[in-house]
Amino acid sequence: MHRRASPRISAAPQTGGVLAFAALIGGNVALAFGPWLVRLADTGPVAAAFWRLTLAAPVLIALSLRSGWRPAAWSWRLWLMTALGAACFAGDLGSWHLGILRTTLANASLFGNSTTILFPIYGFIAARTPPTRAQAGALLLAFIGALLLMGQSYQLDSSHLGGDLLCILAGLLYTVYLALMAHVRATTPPMPALALSTVMSIAPALLFALALGERVFPQHWGPLVGLAFVSQILGQGLMLLSLGRFPPLVIGLALLTQPIVAATVGWVWYGEALGPADIVGALLVAVALVMVRARRAPVATEGAKHQNTGGDL
Repeated sequence: MHRRASPRISAAPQTGGVLAFAALIGGNVALAFGPWLVRLADTGPVAAAFWRLTLAAPVLIALSLRSGWRPAAWSWRLWLMTALGAACFAGDLGSWHLGILRTTLANASLFGNSTTILFPIYGFIAARTPPTRAQAGALLLAFIGALLLMGQSYQLDSSHLGGDLLCILAGLLYTVYLALMAHVRATTPPMPALALSTVMSIAPALLFALALGERVFPQHWGPLVGLAFVSQILGQGLMLLSLGRFPPLVIGLALLTQPIVAATVGWVWYGEALGPADIVGALLVAVALVMVRARRAPVATEGAKHQNTGGDL
C-alpha cells in the first residue's frame, strides 16, 4: 500500500491570495490592541489573559460546532500537540501580559513578537531549505526596522529591561505554539483548532494568575470582553487561518505589523512619542513585507496543500 507522505512546513511562498494576505495583516492589527486592552483591565495581567480565553471559548466552540467539524477522527498525536501548544500559549499570554505593564507598548509588541525572526528560522530548518537572497534581505530589513522601532523607547529608560525579558520569553513560547499549531492545521480547519487550543489554555492561565496572587474578578468587563473578541477570536482566528496559507517567513514578518500599530496606540493614548527612527523602522518593515509577498513560488509544496484544510479566503 502506498504510504501517504506527512505534511511539512514550507519555507517557500505558498497559496495565500490577496484576501488571505489582508486577513494576515488584519489579524496582526487586531492583536496589536491587546497590550492597550490589558492596561485598561482592572484585573491582574495574567488574570486578563485568563478572561481573554474564557470569554472567547464559548463563541469559538459554537462556531466550530456550526461548521460541522467533530474531533472524533483525531489521533492521540494531534491531541498531544494541541495540549502542548495550549500550555505554551497560556505561558506566552502570562509572561507577555506581565511584561506589558513593565515596559512600553511598542517594546511589549516588539519583543513579544521575537517570533518574527524565530518562526522563519524554524520554517527554513523544517523545510531543509536555506533562505534565498531576497528572503535573507527581507529578514535583514525587517530586523533593522525592528531595532529602529525599539531603539528610542528602550534607550530612554533601562528599567524596561524586566518587562522586555518577559516579552522575549513570550515570543519564544509563541514560536513553539505556532510551530505545533501549524502541524495541527495541516489536517484541521482554523476555527476548531483555535477553539480546542483556547479551551486547553484556560486552566493553565488561571493557575498562573492564582499563583501570582492576582486579582481575578473585574469590576469593569469592557476591556476584557474587548480583549476576548479583538485579540482571541479575531486576531488569533486570522493568525491560525494564515498558518495554512503562508510560509513561516511571511507570517513572521507580518508580526512586525503589531509593534507599528502598538507604537501608534501608545503615542495617541499614552503620549509615548514617535520619532523619525520609528517612522523609518515602520517603512523598512513594510518594504520587507512587500519583498516576501511579491516573490511567489510557482508550485506549492505538499505541506501547503494539506494546510489549506478548512476553506479559502
